[in-house]
Amino acid sequence: MSKRDHVQVGKATNLHYGSGKGHHVHASHTGAGHRSGQASGASHIVYANNASRRFSAAERAGRAEAFRARMNRPRRPPNMKALAVVLACVVVIAAVGGWYFCLRSVTVTVNGTEVSVRVGAPLSTVLEDNDQFGAVPGRLLSVGGNVLSQDGGNPSTVSRAGETLTPDEVEQTRVQEGDEFTVSNGTDAEEPSKEETVTMAPGIQKESGGAVQYVSQWGKAGKKRVKTGETSGETVDVEVLEEAQDMVVSSVNLSPEGGKYVALTFDDGPSKYTPQILEILEEKDAKATFFNLGAQAQGNPAGSKAIVDAGQELASHTMAHQNLPKADRETLRSEISNAASALKDASGKDVQMIRAPYGAFTDVEWARSGDLISCNVLWNIDTLDWERPGASAIEAAALKGVHNGSIILMHDGGGNREQTVEALPGIIDSLRAQGYELVTVSELMKLDGSIPEDVVNGTVSMPEDAALPEA
Repeated sequence: MSKRDHVQVGKATNLHYGSGKGHHVHASHTGAGHRSGQASGASHIVYANNASRRFSAAERAGRAEAFRARMNRPRRPPNMKALAVVLACVVVIAAVGGWYFCLRSVTVTVNGTEVSVRVGAPLSTVLEDNDQFGAVPGRLLSVGGNVLSQDGGNPSTVSRAGETLTPDEVEQTRVQEGDEFTVSNGTDAEEPSKEETVTMAPGIQKESGGAVQYVSQWGKAGKKRVKTGETSGETVDVEVLEEAQDMVVSSVNLSPEGGKYVALTFDDGPSKYTPQILEILEEKDAKATFFNLGAQAQGNPAGSKAIVDAGQELASHTMAHQNLPKADRETLRSEISNAASALKDASGKDVQMIRAPYGAFTDVEWARSGDLISCNVLWNIDTLDWERPGASAIEAAALKGVHNGSIILMHDGGGNREQTVEALPGIIDSLRAQGYELVTVSELMKLDGSIPEDVVNGTVSMPEDAALPEA
């Protein structure tokens, strides 16, 4: 059949088959209108030449079955190879897109400079890869502020939008397009330390310029909290819990009341000249104070005892005439205490008053030994008799500048003191001629009226709650 030919089974059918112009085949098949003469149900096909053919029921059934078979025949399966290629292309495209999306570079700003980094990269990795963008850790310092390590302090810090990120936040942060970070140097850190509460020694305040020095206020310990560095071993103060009270050493020039008074003093005895001086004093009914060396008293105990027996005043010039500021604490205390013991043994008298050799007794010596003495007595007038300038020169020096409360320095030991012995009567007579009364140093202090009684009497005792300064 041609494309124009058409057969419709089971309906009224007219088939016209033509070949050429004016030729056709006509097949007609109607229902009830054509059933006469077609009892068997045969189809009637009319051809163009008016010829006709009838199909039996079996033929019709076969044809119908063939038609249905064609219609029900399974469709040809799709081309699986082509489908696989398509799917592979989709996967590749998706993978490339995902790779680009996940690994693409983005621009972030660090310390004002744009930097290209992989999107989503850990911020910590970006910092490590870029050497912290030049930021360095702080230093590790001792508790005293000394540098223990140049990079042992706090690590560099990172901030975003003005907020400092914690180390955990730095680890968790993934960089994104447009992020702005500031990386700063780390701050200094202090070494680990241990704190404890300790006693705080008092300080010392020492006045100067006076001939008589004594403790006018005893020091008292305080309490403070300190810390000690575990690495350096340094110890520094943290907080004062209880203030300490300073020791105060007063230094005064005596101003006796009720008359004109001076005190003659002799150093470095006892010696063979001491009895001669004692004899002159007795003859003149004058008083004086003798600053004996402990070593001299041990070698000549009778000389020290003779001073006390004569009603004169015995005091200490230390044990062996050392320059006390050059002595350590133990030596200093021994110089004072051993001399006191030697004088006690020789004279039977307790001695607290001292005259430091060369007059050298600083705040350090007071801090180290202030509990051993009542006072340190210097002088206002130095006769320089130890230079042996002649009796008249010694006498002139003793009288030059004399005033009420003067303490005059001479020597009864330490060398040839014949000139001193020779000058002494004239000194006494001249002083008396000027209206001065010769008294001991203790009497001069008492007449001043400002010196504490225990200092005057040589009975000073440091209070139980007092403490010496550290020195």
